[in-house]
Amino acid sequence: MASRLRRTLLAALVTAAVTVPVSAAARPAAVPAPAPATLAPLTAAELPLLGDRFAAGRADIRAAAETAADHGDQGRAARLRVMADPARHFLSFDGRDGGRTAEVFGDLARAERIAVLVPGSDTNLDTYERFRAGAVALHDELGGRAAVVAWLGYATPGTVSPEVLTEGRADDAAAQLQEFVGELKGAKPGSRVSLLCHSYGSVVCGRAAPSLDVADIALYGSPGAGADNVADLHTSATVWAGRGSDDWIADVPHVRLDILGTTLGLGADPVSDGFGARTFAAGDGGHSDYLKPGSVSLKNLARIALGRATEVTHA
Repeated sequence: MASRLRRTLLAALVTAAVTVPVSAAARPAAVPAPAPATLAPLTAAELPLLGDRFAAGRADIRAAAETAADHGDQGRAARLRVMADPARHFLSFDGRDGGRTAEVFGDLARAERIAVLVPGSDTNLDTYERFRAGAVALHDELGGRAAVVAWLGYATPGTVSPEVLTEGRADDAAAQLQEFVGELKGAKPGSRVSLLCHSYGSVVCGRAAPSLDVADIALYGSPGAGADNVADLHTSATVWAGRGSDDWIADVPHVRLDILGTTLGLGADPVSDGFGARTFAAGDGGHSDYLKPGSVSLKNLARIALGRATEVTHA
């Protein structure tokens, strides 16, 4: 069994090693962008004045759009101009290295429940609208005094890349997520914050978990969380896990193996009995369907974020 898993992981690594150089010219990180304005940490005193921060974000987005156009990437420039719409609200924006953003949906200043979405592989400025659509659907499902933050705070790995098989990108991202959640809780100490972590984003949440003051951590479409079980996450949060019946991630070996001095694999399957998470029904959707309007998974993730654990349906 172990031999078969090693072969599977090595085959994926070889495929990634061949594919990545061929596609390097099209990498989102290849498009330059100016450094964004320096922002002070988010505080409670700033919450009534978030319009100023949002305006600074729009200015940074417009500057990145101009740079992308000058670089010859008109597609990136057009997408950024859409993001600069005054109706949209970014707590932060950095157009460099594929993009870093934190977009708010709802009234953050008044929100009593806050869901932070942490995305998985291949999420960047060129694919951002797909991530945003899920955030919009979740906010619509939450209703009331709730807010959603779509947090693209790290350089996500490619779905076909060596990085997606290791925890390296997650280790780098964990500190950024810890800092962001720390600011959010400092600014909104009475709010209930939940992390909803998709795909490789669940690895990021797993690595950050010991230092996060959150009520819930939901792992969905997860290749693993860099841990053998919930106890290894060292968190007081309630840990949830769900997977759609048509999600290809179920066929990924949920193991960690030392091969040629490198640890490959992302740990145990979060929906397995041995992991110890509270499982939730995710319906019959695929890997990208968890936040699809009307879906079982969306309804359950909203219930988790709202603190309505008794209403969550189980697989």
